[in-house]
Amino acid sequence: MNRFLTAAVAAFCTGLATTALAQNISIGTGGTGGVYYPMGGGIAAALSKYVPGMQATAEVTGGSVDNLRLIATGKPYIGLSMVDAAQDAYKGEQKFAGNKVPLRTLMILYPNRMHVVTVEGTGISKITDLKGKRVSTGSPGSATEVMAFRVLEAAGLDKDKDVTRERLGVAESVNAVKDRKIDAFFWVGGLPTAAVTDLAATPGTKIKMIDHADLVPAMNKKWGNLYVEDAIPKTTYSGMDADNKQATVMNILVANENMDEKTAYNIVKTIFEKRDDLIAVHKEAANFKLENQKAAATPVPFHPGAAKYFAEKGVKVN
Repeated sequence: MNRFLTAAVAAFCTGLATTALAQNISIGTGGTGGVYYPMGGGIAAALSKYVPGMQATAEVTGGSVDNLRLIATGKPYIGLSMVDAAQDAYKGEQKFAGNKVPLRTLMILYPNRMHVVTVEGTGISKITDLKGKRVSTGSPGSATEVMAFRVLEAAGLDKDKDVTRERLGVAESVNAVKDRKIDAFFWVGGLPTAAVTDLAATPGTKIKMIDHADLVPAMNKKWGNLYVEDAIPKTTYSGMDADNKQATVMNILVANENMDEKTAYNIVKTIFEKRDDLIAVHKEAANFKLENQKAAATPVPFHPGAAKYFAEKGVKVN
């Protein structure tokens, strides 16, 4: 009888150990028309496949701001975010006024390009031409809205008085342009963004990308050195006549500071070691590089678990 009891106890303990190993992680991404969602899905698939006991799921969200709010709950979330929104959350400013989020950076991801998109026939050729127009500045839970407001402000426009403002995600913005319900939209994303590709390929439509790189100094003067003058190559979307001179901001992967060191280490290690899997999902993953992992690239300190992995690779981040 004791032999059977011992076997039963051993089996029960094994079951407990297996349960303890199970770990569910949710990844805050963005809307289905952008890059965050497929990229987050790719990361979730890699973590579920290669990290023993981990089950990761990508969630559709409004974008960076929503992701940061999810992380603030302390539940097992990681999220993709632009550094400007992450800085606001970390400091408890702007949309996070009075509500600091205990954030840590897991890794620097890829550059996010500000798209200011219209089509021929709207009379818009520069940012100041948006005055009096119907414009989408991004969904409410996105960092697109954060950056769009900063671009408008740097151009001397009042976001509330000078434009008729809609708050749409990129896919919804594209549809609204096609239906002539809006004249232009802001979108911050990787290259190419599927929804913008769709607009550019629409028969009878010629896309126009509005230059605004000249506003970057004014934006950085007020908000810190978060933005760089950059260009979207004219080969990115069909119909572009020239490279689009625009503002770029970096994306980061973030977690709550309460994430244990081993989990953070495993997440970062897996993303780097299985980067080819992610490049197959979206080519922006090719920008996941060890040389890009620098404290100066993010306003949010690196998580100790991430720092441990990078130190093993000869990169000091903290």
